[in-house]
Amino acid sequence: MIKRDDIQKIIETARIEEEVVGDFVSLKRRGVNYVGLCPFHNEKTPSFVVSPAKGIYKCFGCGKAGNAVNFVMEHEHYSYPEALKYLAKKYSIEIEEEELTPEKQQEMDERDAMFVLNNFINGYFRDNLFKSDEGKAVGLTYFKERGFLESTIEKFQLGYAKNSRNDYSKHALDNGFKKEILIKTGLGIEKGDEIIDRFRGRVMFPIHNLTGKVIGFGGRILGNDKSTAKYLNSPQSEIYDKSKTLYGIYFAKSAILKSDNCYLVEGYTDVISMHQAGIENVVASSGTSLTIDQIKLIKRFTPNITMLYDGDPAGIKASFRGTDLILEQGMNVKIVLFPEGEDPDSFVRNHRTSEVEEYITGNAVDFIKFKTKLLLNETEGDPAARAGLIKDIVQTIAHIPDQIVRTVYIQECSAIMDVPEQTLMNELNKLIRQKFRKKTKSVENEIPVTETYKQPQNIEFDPLDTTYQEKELIRLLLLYGDKFFDEKVEGKKEPVSYNIAKYVVDDLVEDEIEFKNSSYQKIFDEFKKALENDEIPKLSYLTSHPDSEISETVIEIVSFPYDLSDNWEKNKIYVKTEEDQLKTLTKTTLLALKEKYLSKRLKEIELKLKEESDFEEIQILLDEYKNLKDVHKQINEALERQILP
Repeated sequence: MIKRDDIQKIIETARIEEEVVGDFVSLKRRGVNYVGLCPFHNEKTPSFVVSPAKGIYKCFGCGKAGNAVNFVMEHEHYSYPEALKYLAKKYSIEIEEEELTPEKQQEMDERDAMFVLNNFINGYFRDNLFKSDEGKAVGLTYFKERGFLESTIEKFQLGYAKNSRNDYSKHALDNGFKKEILIKTGLGIEKGDEIIDRFRGRVMFPIHNLTGKVIGFGGRILGNDKSTAKYLNSPQSEIYDKSKTLYGIYFAKSAILKSDNCYLVEGYTDVISMHQAGIENVVASSGTSLTIDQIKLIKRFTPNITMLYDGDPAGIKASFRGTDLILEQGMNVKIVLFPEGEDPDSFVRNHRTSEVEEYITGNAVDFIKFKTKLLLNETEGDPAARAGLIKDIVQTIAHIPDQIVRTVYIQECSAIMDVPEQTLMNELNKLIRQKFRKKTKSVENEIPVTETYKQPQNIEFDPLDTTYQEKELIRLLLLYGDKFFDEKVEGKKEPVSYNIAKYVVDDLVEDEIEFKNSSYQKIFDEFKKALENDEIPKLSYLTSHPDSEISETVIEIVSFPYDLSDNWEKNKIYVKTEEDQLKTLTKTTLLALKEKYLSKRLKEIELKLKEESDFEEIQILLDEYKNLKDVHKQINEALERQILP
């Protein structure tokens, strides 16, 4: 169990906008807040808002909300303690932690155990590389022949799996790991009663998720056995999904954000060589066809992708489908072809960093222009093939969601192919209409034929419902609980200063008013308890409260999609804010809540009077009714409301 003081220190230290959410999402400043595309659902217009002042995030599209700890939990599927430990490590905050013994290992849940096992085996592979005779002779020699420095090998945590039937599996079992976890991670393969190693005699490339956890491995065999796959990857597991993973993303994410561009290559060594050369905004699809999830992962950090290829035309054509997917996401794609016989790895090793950067910058070509020119050369002298090319190019342009961008590409391609612009535009409009009809038809097919239209039920307004007033009072406590307002008091020369939180709590306690909403009552109780010790609970404490009902409600209440623009003040237009009117706001909100409670009690008395037959009881009820009615009238007068007879 992590101490409350340590938890608070972690939460107060974490800079949610730049160093937590900003590690995973490209954010842009908007007033006092930051906005970006939500990482939890697919969207084209940013609705994800981060408030540095409140230390929270909120998506006004899908509703996800939380603080720094919640974000790490949600994004990386961590438990609460895991997320705290991740942030503590990030900010070098020391926390007390129990050592992981074999007994504790058995108590861990399956997912946690898979992460721990991968980390353990990764350490074993690294030790093999530098300490075992086989590892040094085979693995380390290979890496050094490729020009990798020891610092680079350490950075990417490269290792070596011995050419043995069950070397690391036996090592894991001897250290308390379960065979079921070895099998589920894909590190071990069950053969009868025996567990054998999946990776044998291979140099090992650990694959990390966005937070640096090892989720899988890639292994390269160094022999010439053509019957064995050159590269072998971990199989799909609960923690590793190849279609959602990019090799090197953990090491590249900051550089991608900084450069606002992502270089996409094919292999592990391409990524490592470029990093070693100081070009760090690079990731690899690990030899797989580019998937929509991988594209969305890049889009969190930048809308710009530059694909780096060797000079093989067949490989480039095979990538066209993946590039169409990138365009569909509204991203910008460029292509760089290296000279014949060169790939990013070899080119970087044979050139200085400045030369590599100059080459990429000077040879980066817009994808659609590149594709048009490439296919145009292949169709020269063949009218039928040329007609097919026109359809192919227009189909690619049709994937672009932005109409203006589509129009610009139509103009450019019209000039390149020497085809009338209107011809291309007609074909484009035809394709877009077809896509629309197809989409509309699929939606119609999802609606059951037997389903009939139902008249929506009218939602009745309850004039006695206190939810809004309760929420407003809690909002005042959360946002302004530590503020004060001054008021003239009869018999005193100087105005008396009242603390908002104390004023509200004392007033409600004195009148014995409790909140009908249980979540609001819990938050109110936190203020009441803190004030007994002359303290006011911090917003950061409440947004990270161990009781999720409290933390979620607090975040929901204090989250706003908009903030007052600084331009008003710059133009000397001064608008009264809530903070300028705290006295009035506090008093009227309290009165409004009391008015609801009085109205409810008056209604109850009216119903009782209709049913009551005992004269004395009737008289008691009438006296109470009269007194309450007088108070009710005074409150409404104070609120400047007119009560109709």
